[in-house]
Amino acid sequence: MKQHTYNVEGLSCAHCANKFEHKLNQLDSVQMAQVNFGASKIYITGKPTLDELEEAGAFENLKITETHPRHSFEQSSNQNQDTQSLTLWQKCNQFYEKNGAICFATLLIILGYLSKWSTGEHHIITIVIFATSIVISGASLLKQGFKNLMRLEFDMHTLMTIAVIGGALIGEWGEVAVVVILFALSEALESFTMDKARQSMQSLINIRPETACRLIGDDIEKVDVNDVNINDVLLIKPGQKIPLDGIIQKGESSINQAAITGESVPVDKVEGDEVFAGTLNESGVLEVLVTKHSTDSTLSKMIQMVERAQVNKAPAQALIEKFAKYYTPLIMLIALCVAIIPPLLFNGEWHAWIYQGLSVLVIGCPCALVIATPIAIISSVSNAAKHGVLIKGGIHLEQLNRIKAIALDKTGTLTQGHPEVSHIEMLNSDINRNVVLQHIGAIETMSTHPIARAVVSYIQKEVQIPPHSITHFQSQTGLGVSATIDNAHYCIGKPQRFNLKADALWRTKVMALESSGHTVILVSKNDVIIMLIALKDRVRMNASMSCERLKKMGFQHIEMLTGDNEATAKSIAQDTGVTHFKANQLPQDKMARISELKQQYRNVAMVGDGVNDAPALADATIGIAMGAAGTDTAIETADIAILNDDISKLPYTFKLSRHTMRIIKINILIAIGLKVAALLLVIPGWLTLWIAIFSDMGATLLVGLNALRLLYVKPE
Repeated sequence: MKQHTYNVEGLSCAHCANKFEHKLNQLDSVQMAQVNFGASKIYITGKPTLDELEEAGAFENLKITETHPRHSFEQSSNQNQDTQSLTLWQKCNQFYEKNGAICFATLLIILGYLSKWSTGEHHIITIVIFATSIVISGASLLKQGFKNLMRLEFDMHTLMTIAVIGGALIGEWGEVAVVVILFALSEALESFTMDKARQSMQSLINIRPETACRLIGDDIEKVDVNDVNINDVLLIKPGQKIPLDGIIQKGESSINQAAITGESVPVDKVEGDEVFAGTLNESGVLEVLVTKHSTDSTLSKMIQMVERAQVNKAPAQALIEKFAKYYTPLIMLIALCVAIIPPLLFNGEWHAWIYQGLSVLVIGCPCALVIATPIAIISSVSNAAKHGVLIKGGIHLEQLNRIKAIALDKTGTLTQGHPEVSHIEMLNSDINRNVVLQHIGAIETMSTHPIARAVVSYIQKEVQIPPHSITHFQSQTGLGVSATIDNAHYCIGKPQRFNLKADALWRTKVMALESSGHTVILVSKNDVIIMLIALKDRVRMNASMSCERLKKMGFQHIEMLTGDNEATAKSIAQDTGVTHFKANQLPQDKMARISELKQQYRNVAMVGDGVNDAPALADATIGIAMGAAGTDTAIETADIAILNDDISKLPYTFKLSRHTMRIIKINILIAIGLKVAALLLVIPGWLTLWIAIFSDMGATLLVGLNALRLLYVKPE
């Protein structure tokens, strides 16, 4: 069944989001519902009506609107742009609308305490002023709390409502008024920190222009990006952002791809090169043939992945949410025991111990505990996306933190992935070299392998490749290709495919080239070897440094897997500083090797291109795809996608994961530790409503600010 996405307005806290999700999943018309608190969206499999959804969210007065597939991106962008374009006066007015009640209630509290000092604590004027303050600043709290009490539902609103009623009944009007307003401030702080975390993700949405210049003959038409179709041609001038993914049809330029890949240095692009939506055209005029709709662009997929990542909860978050179900009733039981046991069994004063019990209820609000994990996940995933790394969920961040061994594919990961032909050697000078090159070029054009592309590129510089009738074309993964052309049968591939034992000359040449880091392919015509082609793939400049950083991070095992021969693999391993390697690995061999490493180290990460390594990526604990920009297969297959070819993002990703898990643990300790410390004040009878609410508010503030530190983790 199709999944539908809806925008939600009015979600005030993570606890409310969890409650809303629970109510949605109880609807008969819903098969599965997930609430994304960070993006204010819900994902629903089923066919509920909007009325049903809003009824489920009635406890928080939620407003639900369905997002149209072609315009969901635009809606998010427009909402954020509307906020950014406000004038100072409009912002002040908006602040007053959101916080006017708190400001007015604060003024009433000041008046209430002035009345208390002049007329007395229990004077009718003092009580009326404090009661008015409570109603103004706590209207939504009390309304929801009373509803919960009627339904016997227990959450933070229930705890606070009981505390307010109890405090009023024992005459503590002043303290209750302060507690209610501080609770409102605490919720405002929670909302502020969540908004701060969301802003990082919103910056992704804002980088794509809303309009495009479409070429129709000699005319230029300005249109909305959602109205641009595949195969339309767009004109992009210097200084303009590219609105949609496409291929350069005319022109050349330097493109700043920092928004997508995190690369700070502009990339030179010429005719035939791919460009991405949201990137900046820095110099030349370009005509770009559109290849993807706005909702299918690499940028849109990034945003969708980041939003979905917030729904895929880390195990720590799921555990806390499960614990929270039992936490609130437990707090109520503890508060009841504190209120009645000392007076009943130890002749304590009823007023004093009821007051202590009410303070326990206030301490019990789980705000800080509930946001401890999601705000850290949102900050971390958003930061990673800004640096060109897509992490598909909190669960992968947590798994990344447990990785003990890393397997690295050679081509495209440790090397540039663009092998170049260094030289071609023929054995028989009687054979027409140009004809053979034309035949090889024609056959290799039918393959998409990087080596085939390199061979074709080299041959095209020497001879033209005319059309040929090719039959019996076969491709053997990891070995090479074969085909019949002009009544001659060619085999092109690795030396292992040929019998070199009988030919000492070829064997010596192959071994010498392989030991110097070359990849060698042989060509046979009618089962006779006639040509040797040597290629070399350059090691990435920062590969050695990145491998060294990974070693310093304490990984137990780092290994290179390659389909290349033993000698080439050894040469590359020495250049990059990788101490372990496996050569002659076919895709199924890489997958088997990952299984072996998992048996030994349990948690293993595989880093590859996401296409040829798909089985190994899927089998690893964490699959990381390199250079995934524009490659839908890589983005879909891997758990984490590094959008450019910068291997230095690998240590950064592991570092971010470790920082995230450390901050989540600290947040949980803060949330629980401050409450436990405040609860200990019950023993000497020192706990007050003021201390209780400051403990809760302080924990929420510290947890939020601590998590926001993740927005500033950067690659080295």
